[in-house]
Amino acid sequence: MTLQEYDYARESPSKLAASCLLLALTMKNLGGWTPTLEYYSGYSAQDLHPLVKRLNFLLTYQPRDKLNAVRSKYSHRVFFEVAKVTPMDMLKLEETLTSS
Repeated sequence: MTLQEYDYARESPSKLAASCLLLALTMKNLGGWTPTLEYYSGYSAQDLHPLVKRLNFLLTYQPRDKLNAVRSKYSHRVFFEVAKVTPMDMLKLEETLTSS
């Protein structure tokens, strides 16, 4: 989704990937940013928080009339129905990020 948004072009690919991983971990309640993830990614959780919030905002307020083929593909069980995952409430995300 970020490939179509010019605002994300200035972000480094590694930081974008790390932020997507942190958001996914948070959304699925799979734990937070571990020292191992910090070591290998080079990013602390605090470095990623602003971008994680922007990514969740993008998921929350995405136009539904775009990317129907992609949404349909990733709604299939082969892809674990990731397109159907509900974005986090912004306040809950903020609370979760600041508590970790």
